[in-house]
Amino acid sequence: MPTIYEKRTYSVTVGQMPEVVRLYSTLGWPALEAGGFAKHCIGYFTSDTGELHQLVHLWRFDSDDERRAFWKRLSEYAEFGAFVKQLRPLLKTQSNQLLLAAPWGSHP
Repeated sequence: MPTIYEKRTYSVTVGQMPEVVRLYSTLGWPALEAGGFAKHCIGYFTSDTGELHQLVHLWRFDSDDERRAFWKRLSEYAEFGAFVKQLRPLLKTQSNQLLLAAPWGSHP
């Protein structure tokens, strides 16, 4: 089975990106690392052109079963839950997209 990449895009309420960045820096990312979840993360990005006020993150999984188990474990992880409770009110929307690597070129 090919590697699955998951792109998650969060639309942040205008003016709240500095607070989102602060929360991820001080609570979110440290919780991901402490719980062993960060190893699946390819990276986090903020939009600079096009649709603004977006936080995009990419994740890599060996299978859809692994992906589903990962998000279930993360949702049950108390330290991350405390972060999410503060993050959610700052977000307008969330979209998730599953991607498969094309059979040519490089892949992360």
